[in-house]
Amino acid sequence: MASRSAPADPLTLEVVELIGTVVDRFHREYDEAAGRHSLTGPQARLIALLHHRPLPMREIARRLKCEPSNITGLVDRLESRGLVERRPDPADRRVKLAALTESGLGTAELLRGSLDFAREPLGELTPVPFCGTPGEP
Repeated sequence: MASRSAPADPLTLEVVELIGTVVDRFHREYDEAAGRHSLTGPQARLIALLHHRPLPMREIARRLKCEPSNITGLVDRLESRGLVERRPDPADRRVKLAALTESGLGTAELLRGSLDFAREPLGELTPVPFCGTPGEP
């Protein structure tokens, strides 16, 4: 096991604590937004993940950092509500993809619109015009 030569400096510790605070707030607000749509936090995260494209169950488990059997249960519950469906993967028909239904897409949009996190601190930012060539200071 590698040993550390010196403790982290106070600024690094403060930044790490602030990141933890932001992540905690994000998860709390995400779970509250999910509840307003009669979803659990994990169900809402799965819907948000599928909003981009259908995914194999194993990939969902990897991205959500949980066991594939947990994803099966989540998909079962969302499927029973008409929000998610299973489809064969066109590239490998042995693999099942989880995909949002039309109703699921609508729920994903409603959920995204109800997330208040970061609107307050970021809402007052104004765009900065880009000057120069990418990669130049």
